[in-house]
Amino acid sequence: MPYFRHLVILVICLLPVNECRKHRAREKRWTRSVETEKHGTSLMKKPPDVTKSRKLKTEHLLRVEDHDFTMRPAFGGPAIPVGVDVQVESLDSISEVDMDFTMTLYLRHYWKDERLSFASTTNKSMTFDGRLVKKIWVPDVFFVHSKRSFIHDTTTDNIMLRVYPDGHVLYSLRVTVTAACNMDLSRFPLDTQTCSLELESYAYTDEDLMLYWKNGDESLSTDERISLSQFLIQKFHTTSRLAFYSSTGWYNRLYINFTLRRHIFFFLLQTYFPATLMVMLSWVSFWIDRRAVPARVSLGITTVLTMSTIITGVNASMPRVSYIKAVDIYLWVSFVFVFLSVLEYAAVNYLSTVQDRRERKLRDRVRSQSLPCSCGLSHTRTMILDGMYSDADANSLAGYTEAPTVVEEEVEKQEHMVVHLSVSNASTTTKKKGIRHFSIIQNTHVIDKYSRLIFPGSYIFFNLIYWSVYC
Repeated sequence: MPYFRHLVILVICLLPVNECRKHRAREKRWTRSVETEKHGTSLMKKPPDVTKSRKLKTEHLLRVEDHDFTMRPAFGGPAIPVGVDVQVESLDSISEVDMDFTMTLYLRHYWKDERLSFASTTNKSMTFDGRLVKKIWVPDVFFVHSKRSFIHDTTTDNIMLRVYPDGHVLYSLRVTVTAACNMDLSRFPLDTQTCSLELESYAYTDEDLMLYWKNGDESLSTDERISLSQFLIQKFHTTSRLAFYSSTGWYNRLYINFTLRRHIFFFLLQTYFPATLMVMLSWVSFWIDRRAVPARVSLGITTVLTMSTIITGVNASMPRVSYIKAVDIYLWVSFVFVFLSVLEYAAVNYLSTVQDRRERKLRDRVRSQSLPCSCGLSHTRTMILDGMYSDADANSLAGYTEAPTVVEEEVEKQEHMVVHLSVSNASTTTKKKGIRHFSIIQNTHVIDKYSRLIFPGSYIFFNLIYWSVYC
């Protein structure tokens, strides 16, 4: 009995120990499951944002927040040198009417800012986009005489910033600018134009900021594929000088100069050749019968109106300058030649009318004096020709013989021709041809004969002088 009591007491003591062991085992299993869940959850999580941590690290590395970048580097000391180089991507357009040009270029600045220096074992630079540019100091370069300009922002702002461990900075941006170009059009379209794009600091004078071309003339590079429809690009070069403003002082100014020569072939086809053809067409009237009034008048008026249209079309595409251009000289001289051809026919027509009146009066006087002398001749008659005849008149001359008249010498003195024809039946055809030839000669005025030589000779002489002066 005592043995059984001791056994029960031993069992009762061992039960709490077993429960304790089970409890500990449960705790271990629960702890392992929690750790497993935590480990699995960490695998499902996204990796940390390296860019954000890098950004914070970069800003800390450059100590952007530790400095006041509203002040220029080395404030209070000597002027900070800022080197510039430019790569011209395209020369988009040149307008004579607005007197400006549009250019797209890569503008790069080089300077040293010790506030941006950082420790680096590899001595490699760090490159940033436009977001860091807003937090540091950059040169305030602007384009003098620019009308419109913008920084390209597709697909993002075309701005690049590169910082070296020693504090040297490269700042590059892609810009399109439209700037004024004062053109001298006195030799248009045989002209050569020189335009310039000017760069200058807006706020800092030469005592605070010194702009200069980084590599001299080699600081300007151009794309070999640059071409223009109306111009041939002859030369790009750089210059620099100081600019003075009475209110603020002296500033360093950089110039990108380029020389353009205009292509002449387009204007030869559109302006010079049509004008020359109109002048030559006006000379056709000198070979037309002076009695063909509608033909000669309509030809002259047509050429005058065509020249006026050409002049108007050329001036419509040009600025309203107060001086005479080379093309104006050529067109207006051509217009004068065309106009003089019209006046030439007016003079011919007037003088012919006056001459016809005199001949008519003289013919009437000769007829009144010659009829009494020939009335006694049965087979002889006298015909006076003034250049006007018909086939019926020629046929009616058969059987007439030549009869001298008393007034023939008087008529010749008055420069009037009295023709005495003796026409037989056998030679009627031959005499008709002679009369026609005589009529054609009589209907060509002496002014037309001289104009056929004077007008072309004068115009050729003008062209020789014009092209020798302007070419």
